[in-house]
Amino acid sequence: MLIGVVSDTHGLLRPEVAPALVGVEYILHLGDVGNDSILAELERIAPVHAVRGNIDLSGTPAKLPETDVLLFECHYVYLLHNIGALSLDPAAAKFSAVLYGHSHQPHIGHQKGVLYFNPGSCGPRRFNLPVTLGLLEITPAAVEPRIIPLLD
Repeated sequence: MLIGVVSDTHGLLRPEVAPALVGVEYILHLGDVGNDSILAELERIAPVHAVRGNIDLSGTPAKLPETDVLLFECHYVYLLHNIGALSLDPAAAKFSAVLYGHSHQPHIGHQKGVLYFNPGSCGPRRFNLPVTLGLLEITPAAVEPRIIPLLD
């Protein structure tokens, strides 16, 4: 199963995003959506699950949950925008992965057997950070993350 993971679009869905998400079964948006049109555009590619970010103050994005838990191929995945707001022990809760955004910095790490994955930002460039999104290849045996650069 291939899952697309995006974050921090801030109202901008770059033209490079859709081709990078070809073939995904789901898209997870980790907050700071920016406006209703972003979710609608992503839905044209694949079904979307999204959480609310700190700038999502109006429209559909304001009504999104702060966190979400999804099950893919026997793996529980926890979604939130700001990793600093994590208020549980993902390993004790038996999550395979924690997906988050907010920092605009792509990150792949592991703690106590749990994947911590930030796809970076695929919206407006912030400082000199890269413009990226993520892919998760999920099988019953593993959750494998990849960072996809969109711009040089």
